[in-house]
Amino acid sequence: MTPTDRRGALRAGAATALAGALATACGTEPRPEPRPQSPAPAPAAAPAPRHYPGRPTEIASGPRERPRVALTFHGQGDPALARALLDRAERHGARLTVLAVGAWLDQHPEMARRILDGGHDLGNHTQRHIDIGAMSEADAHAEIAACARRLRRLTGSIGTWFRPSRTQHAAPAVQRAAARAGYPHVLSYDVDSLDFTSPGPAAVVANVTGRIRNGSVVSLHLGYADTVAALPLLLADLDRRGLSAVTTTELLT
Repeated sequence: MTPTDRRGALRAGAATALAGALATACGTEPRPEPRPQSPAPAPAAAPAPRHYPGRPTEIASGPRERPRVALTFHGQGDPALARALLDRAERHGARLTVLAVGAWLDQHPEMARRILDGGHDLGNHTQRHIDIGAMSEADAHAEIAACARRLRRLTGSIGTWFRPSRTQHAAPAVQRAAARAGYPHVLSYDVDSLDFTSPGPAAVVANVTGRIRNGSVVSLHLGYADTVAALPLLLADLDRRGLSAVTTTELLT
């Protein structure tokens, strides 16, 4: 290196050191180069519906000889309440089944991934959550298929289960419409929490614990503060009884 080059290098080093000192004195550090962002994770994949030989088209409960139950949630409402409920279930080690309304997924598409990433079942609860029992078979099929398209677009699958809207039991026409849409079974329940009436957390727990037993499928709802508050109490009661809260798929396999 020539004397001229050496003097230039020393001046450049001094300038860099001075800039650093000034930045420190002024309370600001030179900003580091931004790191390249990692590519977005792949969309969560939902399992497809399954046929359970020997089970009726409408399933309301699982095997009674095993200490397992399925807590199933009609899926719509404030996503903040839904996330709070999922967080509480996961802290307890419980896995749920969420039957999502298609219009809700249109508004909150991120919830499909949130549900699946928590290890829960995700299914279909019609597109608009209106009285499917009052529809023609063709209109019922359109409602089911519309929600199925949302689920497929978001997860790669039409979802694991179908539950009719505004009714506990599916009429034969609704069962046929569901089968045409790709759902071999309709998911009903044998325990109703009545949480949608907002009776208070203690009443929600009492409504469930008064009837629950091995193999029960429980009807609950996202979007209700009483349900969020009741869930830890309900799960604690299940623990005392030796009952595990599992997905409906796990309940039946």
